[in-house]
Formats: sequence, structure tokens, C-alpha cells
Amino acid sequence: MDLSAFPRTRLCNLPTPLDPLEGLTRELGGPKLFIKRDDMTGLAMGGNKARQLEFYLGEALEQGADTVITTGAIQSNHACMTAAAAKLGLACHIQLETRVPDKGPEYGRTGNALLDRIFGATVHYFPEGEDEKAADDAIDAIADDIRGNGGRPYVIHLGNDPRPLGALGYVDAAGEILDQAADMGIGIDAVVLASGSGSTHTGLLTGLRAHSGKARVLGICVRRDRESQKTRIAHRLADVGRLCNHPDIVSEDDIWLNDDYLGAGYGQSTPQMLEATSLIARTEGILVDPVYTGKAMSGLIGLVRDGFFKKGENVLFLHTGGVAAVFAYGDQLADL
Repeated sequence: MDLSAFPRTRLCNLPTPLDPLEGLTRELGGPKLFIKRDDMTGLAMGGNKARQLEFYLGEALEQGADTVITTGAIQSNHACMTAAAAKLGLACHIQLETRVPDKGPEYGRTGNALLDRIFGATVHYFPEGEDEKAADDAIDAIADDIRGNGGRPYVIHLGNDPRPLGALGYVDAAGEILDQAADMGIGIDAVVLASGSGSTHTGLLTGLRAHSGKARVLGICVRRDRESQKTRIAHRLADVGRLCNHPDIVSEDDIWLNDDYLGAGYGQSTPQMLEATSLIARTEGILVDPVYTGKAMSGLIGLVRDGFFKKGENVLFLHTGGVAAVFAYGDQLADL
């Protein structure tokens, strides 16, 4: 799929590695497991958001913006990586939402929250964690203030934006994955990933189908329940298809989601996540984060143990980064 018509600025070290998970495969049996190391994209501490920001910030620069504004949770990987836009000469305002209850003061001072300040972002706080429209309205108000003072802001909204430029990063990544798999002489039967905002999930699914890739894309819910997430993914798939001029390339039958590993909600630890964090660290020397990839990894492990995959299938885990958040969850992780 040709994405050359979209402005883009390079932020990633690409291609990221695609490696076998030999230790985890031996531990679990069943399918052959692989990992796409998008925790190694290079911006900030790495992660999937760098691929998405290449398109958002490419447009921001083309429009002559001098400031970028976005919103996310206190330990948001997206907010942190947007703060790293300082390397492009853009000022950054990030709004941090209270989504995870019952966290002590260290939660807001360590991990990504600490990196936000190191990267020089101006930080705003928003008390609601589950009202996307209100959060987007609040950053629009910040943008209005900046315009009133002569600035040129570019706003990246949280809600189901009908023009999801960030998803293009994973439309592009799908071709990269398929090329790497072909070089390794393997086919990919399934991809397991964390399904949150939906941009990575829908972008990758669209890109795979555009390249005639047949792999199932298995989304592990990390933000909301399966039915709510299915509605979000369906809407975003339609928007991504229109954006790419391929409105019918993916059907709703391609949407697969599992919320068995969500637990009490976004950013809240589960026993499965804690076990998965320990198991991948000790079998592969790889760290996952408590919010996204730890829960997605627990989903992968659970599916293997439940016999979901056929023996000999090739299953790829998409590591979307976020490792800095480990330090904000030290009280849960320290006893592993």
C-alpha cells in the first residue's frame, strides 16, 4: 500500500528485529513463538507510538506547527513519546488523565511521568480517566490559549478520530513484518497484540490484508471490555480503510478480541500479568510493561496453554514497548 502521499518525519530505527522466542516456546510447547521488537524503535525508550508519531508529526511540521498537544494516562507511553518531539524543535504540552485508582504519589513521579519532565514537556492534569470527549475538549482549550498567544499548535486527540493518521504507522509495519518473515522462510499464522486505542490493531490488520497476509490479528483488551472494544475497532477500521482508499479491505469478521486478561481495568495489575512478566523475563531476558504488553503477553501464554493454536503454527507477539512504566509498578513487581 502506497503511503507516500502522507507527510512523514522519520523517528524510528527501522526495521525493528523479528526474533524467535526459543526459551518461551520450549517452556510452553505448542506453537512456535516469535516477537516483533517494536520496543526498540529508538525514540525515547522505544515503542509503537514512534511509528504512529511519524505521520502525526510529519503533518504537524508540514502545517508549520510550533507546538504539539496530546492527552493520555499518567503513565502514558504515547504522551511520553510525544514529549520527545522536542528533537524536532516542537514545544510539547501533554495532559495526563487520572485513570488508575488508588496509586500513591510515586506513581506520578516515576516511569513515563518522570520522562515527560526530562523531555521538557509542559504538563497539565485532567481528573477524569474515562471521558475521552471531555479530555479532547480540554486539550482543544489548551490549543486555543496557545493560538491566542500567537502559537501554532497541532493537536493529537485521544478519541476515535475519523482521520487516524497514527494507524498508518502499522499499515506500513505490516509490510515490514511480512518481508522479515519471508527472509526467515516462515509464514505468520497469527499476531497477538495489546488492543487499547485501536490504532496499532487496526493499522496492522489493514496492512496485512493489503499485502494479502492471512494472519489472524488477536487483540488482547487492555482498556475496555470486549464488546466495547469491538465497537471501537470496527469504527476505526472503517476510518483507516477510507484514509487509505481501501474502504472494504477488512471485514468485521477479521476482528478478534479477548478480555479475559483485562482484570479490573486499565493499568490495574492481574496475577496473569505478573506471571507473564516474570516468565518472559526469565526465559528470554525481555521486559514487558504492566499496562499493555504484560497483559498481552499473559493473553498469549493463556491461549497457548488453552490449546488455542495448533502445534507447529507460527505466532508473532507484537512488543509495543512501554517498559518505563515498570518503575511505576515497583510495589507489585518487586516480589516476582
